Amino acid sequence: MEKRVLLLLIILASFIVISCSDKKTNNNFIGITIYRTDDPFANSLKNNIEKFISGRAKYIVNDSQNNQTTQNSQIDNYISKGAKVLVVNLVDTQAAQDIVNKAKNSDTPIILFNKSPDPSVMNSYDKVWYVGTLSEEAVNIQGKIIADSWKANPSWDKNGDGKIQCVILEGEPGHADTKIRTENLISFIENSSIELEILDKKTAMWNRDRAKNIVDFWMSNHNDNEDSDTKIEYIFSNNDEMALGALKSVQGFGYNKGESNKFIPIVGIDAINETIKEIENGNIVGTVLNDSLTQAKAISDLAVNLFKNETLNPILGTIWTLDNTKSVRVHYKPITIEFSDEIN
Repeated sequence: MEKRVLLLLIILASFIVISCSDKKTNNNFIGITIYRTDDPFANSLKNNIEKFISGRAKYIVNDSQNNQTTQNSQIDNYISKGAKVLVVNLVDTQAAQDIVNKAKNSDTPIILFNKSPDPSVMNSYDKVWYVGTLSEEAVNIQGKIIADSWKANPSWDKNGDGKIQCVILEGEPGHADTKIRTENLISFIENSSIELEILDKKTAMWNRDRAKNIVDFWMSNHNDNEDSDTKIEYIFSNNDEMALGALKSVQGFGYNKGESNKFIPIVGIDAINETIKEIENGNIVGTVLNDSLTQAKAISDLAVNLFKNETLNPILGTIWTLDNTKSVRVHYKPITIEFSDEIN
């Protein structure tokens, strides 16, 4: 009987050791999800995050392929494997509370980035932080690029009425950045003593091909239509991917080709490499640098701090500071042909 009890105790002890060993092994990683890696800016963030975390901590990264259900499953999987830290680029900002609740229920620290959640989400859990930008800052810079370039180029006013006849390419409906990058931009330009006539605005979901199709339609109805009384004089885009789609469209109608005198100014946000090249070539007026390198460095530093579990203060020993929303903010910069030092 005593032998059986002893054997049972040995088996039980072995099971506990194995379980603890497995948990320790599984608990040794940072779980990262990117909303979609076919988005150049998101992919740049991903690559830079991996570069900065590599050698400092084990990590697993997944592409959510712009599907919130997929991302939910990835996060559930990370939690079930005992991830020490979650790093999440949300597919849908409306899902932020559900994602944070998952982290809270498992007592897992979580860093959200790039897509800003509602303040109520940030207040719902003491172990959630955010790394990103202030959209208002990007809009003010984009607005200044538009206002300054318009005033410096009177020939862009095709009908000489003093107004900008413009169209606006918008990002994802319901996205905080979309609302700010459209409404605040309009206000900024109008407050710069420039009158706008908005011919149309449509969502292209941050996507280049969708933007091209939309601008093709606009061009056919305005600039390429002899019967139209209104011509597009400026294209405002909520991001660079859509700005590049707009450029491809207008070039198909003979505009913005360098050698052509026909030109429609276009401005975006993000400063991805293709856009910078088109600015250098004189085909796009400007963009706003959304600094993926610096953001990735901040995300990585915070995640590694939490991973080491030396403190629940993720900025301790780093160069970063948190604002009153528990967020690290990275500043935007203007990119035009005049800012060659920022381009190179």
